[in-house]
Amino acid sequence: MLISNMEVIPQKRILKHLGLVQGSTVRAKHVGKDILAGFKNILGGELVAYTELMSEAREEATERMKAQAESIGANAVLNVRFATSSVAQGAAELFVYGTAVVLDQPNS
Repeated sequence: MLISNMEVIPQKRILKHLGLVQGSTVRAKHVGKDILAGFKNILGGELVAYTELMSEAREEATERMKAQAESIGANAVLNVRFATSSVAQGAAELFVYGTAVVLDQPNS
């Protein structure tokens, strides 16, 4: 499955447009790590626990989007975008969406 933030892929033709596909996940970190992140926020620097949280969330949401695309017969998802939102204190939703398509598969 090809995943791209481009609207078109060079040397590939879109044979069929299948519509919007999406995936999402809501994640929260352990309260202990939340407290450590609060200290780090005061002192400055990267909030590693939250970096890991968002990385895991992107991967899970993307896998869910790919599964939805595969279920409708797509072999690519184009124009992929990510969005995040806070849904509760200490919890965030990561949402990914794109356009499911069938691309030609020329013999190379």
